Amino acid sequence: MSQGKKEPLKNRLVALGLTPELKSYISDNLPEQPHIARVIREHRERYAVSDGENEYDAEITGNMRYSASSRMDYPAVGDWVEITPYGPDQAIINLILPRKSVLTRQAVGKPGEMQIISANIDYAFIVQAINNNFNINRLERYLTICYSAGIEPLLVLSKIDLVSREEIAEAVRTLEKRDRQVKYILLSNVTMEGVEQVISMMERARTYCVIGSSGVGKSTLINTLLQREALRTGEISSSTNKGRHVTEHRELFILENGSIIIDTPGMKELGLTDDSTGMRVTFRDIGDVAAECRYPDCRHVNEAGCAVLEAVEKGTIDRESYENYLKMMKEQERFTTTVAEKRRKEKHFGKILKDYHRIQRKNREE
Repeated sequence: MSQGKKEPLKNRLVALGLTPELKSYISDNLPEQPHIARVIREHRERYAVSDGENEYDAEITGNMRYSASSRMDYPAVGDWVEITPYGPDQAIINLILPRKSVLTRQAVGKPGEMQIISANIDYAFIVQAINNNFNINRLERYLTICYSAGIEPLLVLSKIDLVSREEIAEAVRTLEKRDRQVKYILLSNVTMEGVEQVISMMERARTYCVIGSSGVGKSTLINTLLQREALRTGEISSSTNKGRHVTEHRELFILENGSIIIDTPGMKELGLTDDSTGMRVTFRDIGDVAAECRYPDCRHVNEAGCAVLEAVEKGTIDRESYENYLKMMKEQERFTTTVAEKRRKEKHFGKILKDYHRIQRKNREE
């Protein structure tokens, strides 16, 4: 491209991940020549957005803030938005465009509320440190939220330079015993083993996110892929065996091969929401056997004629996976109950408010 000649805006947006489906939506539903951008950073309700040419510090409109019924109505990293720039590098976010996918979890300390991790993701790298963070039960949680969002998960077992080949083989056997269908990569950010495999899986203009606990090597992996120190990194504490929280915000980067990757803060808690799609996929073996249960509403706990319980006793279904399934099902049920209770209270409060305004109007008329 010759100097001074700008690439067409639509091409620059495609490089940021704009899909044909979203281009069609924009053409059919928005005014002519809307200013479209993608959220590339988020920190405490402040956003940075890019239109492929310029980057803006952005905030949402007062109306958007007022009409939002939950955090789901706020922008997230990966979102496509319609903006109005003002000044050299400021903008107002007017509208969030429809999301292809949205990765969510239950908001920490807020029962019945969801928190967006990132939006418009194609693939998720689930990073677990093989030396002290590898946990199949936790992995099944990550798999569930990915499947619920329609995102393909890819497991990265990091820090393989810190364990023996025998320990690696044992971890892989444990994984394949629980789920043979999970794709995984063995990675070392020190020896660079597995890095080329990660890069080879990443496609131009596709969006990937990196999720996992603190200290497992997420930011180090992104720095390795970017070939620069874009993110601060931390290690797992030797005293607590827990990761130090380093990444405090979400951020989107474009790699040299044209693929797009989003870093996310380490997650100590990964509460499930009420979407049952992911559970059906993660625990597909249980679902397949459940079709043979005597009763269609069998909960697979202590019912007579339960094919799942029989399969667990025979060893056809892994007992630990079954127990994790029950735990996660109860968690989803609690979330659903909490949401229903909140809606009931909101409806009741709305009725009280409506009656109050009706009485006020009647008093004024008298």
